[in-house]
Amino acid sequence: MALAYSLGMPLGTPAPDFKLPGVDGKTYSLASFDDADILVVVFSCNHCPYAVASEDRLIELQKRKAPRVRFVLINPNDADAYPEDSFENMVARAKKKRYPFPYLRDETQEVARAYNAACTPDIFVFDRDRRLRYNGRIDDNWKEPDKVTRRDLETVLDDLLAGREISIEQVPSMGCSIKWKPGRS
Repeated sequence: MALAYSLGMPLGTPAPDFKLPGVDGKTYSLASFDDADILVVVFSCNHCPYAVASEDRLIELQKRKAPRVRFVLINPNDADAYPEDSFENMVARAKKKRYPFPYLRDETQEVARAYNAACTPDIFVFDRDRRLRYNGRIDDNWKEPDKVTRRDLETVLDDLLAGREISIEQVPSMGCSIKWKPGRS
């Protein structure tokens, strides 16, 4: 497990569009989320302990912030080298965890590259105009949720929903490095 930190894009960058298959059999693009005031794009996967540890927090946030906030998880990992991240295993994971958001497969890894994603989880928050407002961590304790003292992502969502400027310093997300296909790293 190679630890990596979010690299991100400059704040204000427009969300790169995508067209990716979801585990629910649908194909999603940015337009699929036009009804949301805020779109949270999370690069994630099935096998990374950091991503797995964040799942319940993301699920809970999505449930509490819907419908104004929509989350989408995108798995860009090389499934040949990491079979746990195969599409079939993504389907099983989403079903087991009852994901309240789409879980998409970025087989070509082009979407991860467009977002300059580096780790799982890597969180990108876009406003109504789909401009990047936040690229950082979920909170200050990835491993022990009961010891969290600062809920960065929730604070950002609350600030944006209230029409306020973001009130916290952005701290990069950390997690497993994205598993790039050979010759693509």
